[in-house]
Amino acid sequence: MNVASKRILLIGGSGFVSGTLARTALERGHAVWAVTRGQRPLPSGVSGLIAERHDAAGFERAIAGTGLAWDLVVDCIAYEPADARQDIALFRNRARQFVLISTDFVFDPFRRKFPQPEESEHYLADRYGGKKRLCELELIHGDTGDMAWTIFRPCHIYGPGSQLGCLPLHGRDPQLIQKMRAGETLQLVGGGHFLQQPILARDLAELILSALGNPGAHREIFQAAGPEIIESREYYRIIAELLRVELQVAEVPVERFLAEQPEQASFMCHRIYDLAKCRARGLAAPATSMAEGLHLHVQSLIQSA
Repeated sequence: MNVASKRILLIGGSGFVSGTLARTALERGHAVWAVTRGQRPLPSGVSGLIAERHDAAGFERAIAGTGLAWDLVVDCIAYEPADARQDIALFRNRARQFVLISTDFVFDPFRRKFPQPEESEHYLADRYGGKKRLCELELIHGDTGDMAWTIFRPCHIYGPGSQLGCLPLHGRDPQLIQKMRAGETLQLVGGGHFLQQPILARDLAELILSALGNPGAHREIFQAAGPEIIESREYYRIIAELLRVELQVAEVPVERFLAEQPEQASFMCHRIYDLAKCRARGLAAPATSMAEGLHLHVQSLIQSA
């Protein structure tokens, strides 16, 4: 390893976000390990550790068996409070820094502020966002020793390696390009007028890596959002422009959709954040425009078709 190189361990590493993070870290000259179940290939250059995290003993053997300590550990797949407790137990004496990738779904969608600050009196208590908040609390209140930690809360993440679509009923829709090229009318809840700040996966990776060795990120929570606040409809309009087709949208009433699928409430709200804290703490605030990011995303899907 060169002088600037650090040892980075990813919990996960073969998925969309974790794979992007792994490749970005390698490009920065870091040495990267990843713990996965071994069911999907890892990016070239990543050292793989095969273990199932819910097999606590086997997971610990895989980590301890390396005999290594890490400069940074990033958990990309912690969904239950037990996962966060496991992280603390395994890494408080094996890692200088730890990053938990949480979600902006931790907030109660009906009690948000605009912009929504990192701290709130109104968090979800159930479902995906509620569980992620419990993971955060394990870090906040746990005995992490000398291990510094940081929590990032991404909003909608897009970019090469994922499917297009940011809003039900066309979220992560593998047929979105074909439907738009065929002139199909998209069914967007609320007509696609909810505001949000999608973040390019590469920008999220750069943001996470900028916490490495940065004391301004220690024991802090950051919203991880893109630089532009746009209507969800604008997201689809940019895609239509890139495809050189006309966007066709039909509005699905919000009240009806929520009555039928209340578990989707976290999508049915404005998701607006301020990146000032990231900048003030010396982090790499996301800067890729939606036009540029979606161009990369669309081209990647067309080329892989």
